Amino acid sequence: MKSIDKTGELSTILGKSSVFEGNITVEHSLRIDGKVIGDIKTPDTLVVGKEGEIVGNVSVKNLILGGKLHGKVLSSSKVVLESQSEFRGEINTLKIVIDEGAIFEGKCSMSGDKGDEVEETTASILSDTESV
Repeated sequence: MKSIDKTGELSTILGKSSVFEGNITVEHSLRIDGKVIGDIKTPDTLVVGKEGEIVGNVSVKNLILGGKLHGKVLSSSKVVLESQSEFRGEINTLKIVIDEGAIFEGKCSMSGDKGDEVEETTASILSDTESV
């Protein structure tokens, strides 16, 4: 398993003061410094900066949260909630780090290495958002 520090190419950035409504799917890492209302999917790392905010479901390999996220997170590897971050919702991941000062309100499941279960959960998250 690769380290969280050895992520792929960062090819997509949503800058400060930007607002995006809709679903985002990218092939490489993604950084959010603005606001996203919708779902995000990437097979790599999602970084949410200190001013970033997401309202929606996230399916990623790794999540580094510095800002705010309200929704469901499905991570196939690791979730890091940095000291200034706010998370409200559900997390399913293999590993989680919650820094002192982070706000976590919700539920966390650490499912282990269950690829089929993760794919079913991803499908469930995506179908939940389609019904909204």
